Amino acid sequence: MGDDDTNGDNVLTNWSCCNDEQTLFLLLYIAYVVLALLTWKTLVAKPIRLIAVFIHEWCHAIACWMTCGDVHRINVFENEGGVTEFRGGCRCFIIPAGYVGCSIMSMIFVILSGGRITSFIGCILFTISLLVTLCYSPNSITVYLCLGYTFFNILMIVVDYFCYHLVLQLLFLYYGVTIGIFSIADIYDDTVLRENKGSDSVACSQEVCLCCPSKCIGFQWAILAVFFQLIGMWIALVAMSPECEDLSWINCMDPDDGDDGDNMIWEFLTGGDRSFDFQGWWDQATESIQWN
Repeated sequence: MGDDDTNGDNVLTNWSCCNDEQTLFLLLYIAYVVLALLTWKTLVAKPIRLIAVFIHEWCHAIACWMTCGDVHRINVFENEGGVTEFRGGCRCFIIPAGYVGCSIMSMIFVILSGGRITSFIGCILFTISLLVTLCYSPNSITVYLCLGYTFFNILMIVVDYFCYHLVLQLLFLYYGVTIGIFSIADIYDDTVLRENKGSDSVACSQEVCLCCPSKCIGFQWAILAVFFQLIGMWIALVAMSPECEDLSWINCMDPDDGDDGDNMIWEFLTGGDRSFDFQGWWDQATESIQWN
């Protein structure tokens, strides 16, 4: 919390709460958390639990590709398990990427839910990842899951464009919160509460951290999952603060807005353009923004 800073300097450490947008975000976040906890083990939540498994396996695949490995198969099973078959790559990086990566993805979903354009871009990328999976020898459950969520995401894009301009943001906040909660619950259930011989934590204990028990590794992953959710909430709330009202998204996230050479990487990537704007955070709750 802090004094108003119209120049945008130190926004990340000098922001206020809670305006209408921040209040709406917090209420929806709490509602989604309650919904996730109430429906965690029910049939109603099975599709979102399966997509959480899908993201877990995709994070394994991304880590494999990042370390120059080859992915042969990405499968999700009806019992809410999954497997990613690969060759090569760095196993020390690939093994923990499932749970840790899923936690990071849920954080990113929460952050992207703050703007209409960001949620649209996120939805497109998410849908592309679903379709790409069909090229990696999926089983029938994975095919149905990918096609089902592809159709659903496209439908939500159409509804958002023609009917109600808050749909994608509500959807992505739901994805982020629910997948984050399920990720924390799965980490605790599969790696902390019990020791599953085929779990990532056991493999990590045997191949990466030889001196660390699998339950200890799982506990660390659970802490990281909670931490990433809090970080996602914090960034979203900062970007919705009055101090960021007249700033672009990037300038709001970058408190060092001077010309002292500390932003060389960003200047290089954008060619010096610091006006990259995602059309605000949750502005559509009070007004309609046309994409064209």
